[in-house]
Amino acid sequence: MALPLNAKIEAAPNFLANLDAAHQFFQIQDVDSADSRLTKLKADLREMIAILAWSPASGRPARFLSAKSAQATLKANAVQQLAAQAGLPSLREYVVGQQFIILYAHSETDIVLLALKHQRQLMYSADD
Repeated sequence: MALPLNAKIEAAPNFLANLDAAHQFFQIQDVDSADSRLTKLKADLREMIAILAWSPASGRPARFLSAKSAQATLKANAVQQLAAQAGLPSLREYVVGQQFIILYAHSETDIVLLALKHQRQLMYSADD
C-alpha cells in the first residue's frame, strides 16, 4: 500500500458540533481560560490533520469496535456500516493533547473526522 502524498480530510457536521460543545464546556469550567484552551485544541487538531494527511492510518484502531455488550455491538456495527457506505472502510481513533480522542473514518486517500470526545466521556455523542 503506497501512502498518499496528501489525503483529503473533511470534518463531518457532528465533529464540528462536538468541537463547539467542547468550547461550551470550557466556558462552563472557566470562562477566563476557555478561549485559550480552544485555541490550543485547534492547534493540536491542525497538527493531527497534518499527520493524517501524510499517513491516514496513524491513529489506533477504534477501541469501541471490540465492545462485548449487545448494545455496544449494535452501535459499532451501525458506525461501521456508515463508514463502509461512505467508501471509508477503516475506523480509527487519534489521541489529541492527551485529553481528547478523535474518531475518524478513512481510506488510503480520504479521511472524515466523525467525532471528538474527552477521554473521560464513555462514548462519542452523535448529533441526531
